[in-house]
Amino acid sequence: MKPRYKRAAIIVGALIVISIAAVLILNALNSNIALYVTPSEVAAGKSPAGQVFRIGGMVKDGSVKRDGLTVHFVITDMAKDIPVAYTGILPDLFKEGKGAVIQGRLDSNGQFVASEVLAKHDENYMPPEAKHALEQAQKNGNKQ
Repeated sequence: MKPRYKRAAIIVGALIVISIAAVLILNALNSNIALYVTPSEVAAGKSPAGQVFRIGGMVKDGSVKRDGLTVHFVITDMAKDIPVAYTGILPDLFKEGKGAVIQGRLDSNGQFVASEVLAKHDENYMPPEAKHALEQAQKNGNKQ
């Protein structure tokens, strides 16, 4: 084989290996993405269907009910409420009236089935997108 053809074969082989690696990396990143959605967006049908996503807001006062290891509660953005079911042990900071971010997916009944619950640890800090979503929901809730 001529050196020119060897060089071309090595280049083509390297491009194929790089392409396969890029596809595998992008596929792994895409499967680990969890979008953040507010309860108002979920109620409006803007949540990703059949995919895992995160919903954030406040745990509604008086909504936490325990059934063995399964906990049922309501997450709200002060405009819309979404029922949540979580099986497992909740974080110590999880309380009614406090902020939480829940990861999971919607079931066919419109209930959010959580796979992970994250409790907000500081009352003074809120991610900018969550703060903006709560402010928008309160404005829209007051207009209706």
